[in-house]
Amino acid sequence: MLSIFGTIDNPTQYPSVAGSGFFTFFSNLLKLAGVIAGIILVVQLIMGGYDYLNASGDPKKAEAAWTKIWQSLVGILIVSAAMVIAGVVGRLFGIDILNPEITGPQTQP
Repeated sequence: MLSIFGTIDNPTQYPSVAGSGFFTFFSNLLKLAGVIAGIILVVQLIMGGYDYLNASGDPKKAEAAWTKIWQSLVGILIVSAAMVIAGVVGRLFGIDILNPEITGPQTQP
């Protein structure tokens, strides 16, 4: 059969293995959460710095700005620690938590 559109190659780097779609999606979702946390960190740090500059010597405003900066840094530390712990646990137990892979029953040739 002649196709006027040609062939379409899979644009992703992931092979199409039955049953692995959910795990690939979940892995990508975790990576996206890390990226979003980093973006939020940068925005919060900029806002906290701006608030600190605009405190004009008011101790309450300066304290609120430092609180925002401190909480942002603690938040990214928690997200980073979660990723590191997942990697260490995966390495210790031989499972790749951040890039999971599922295998099904092997077929006989």
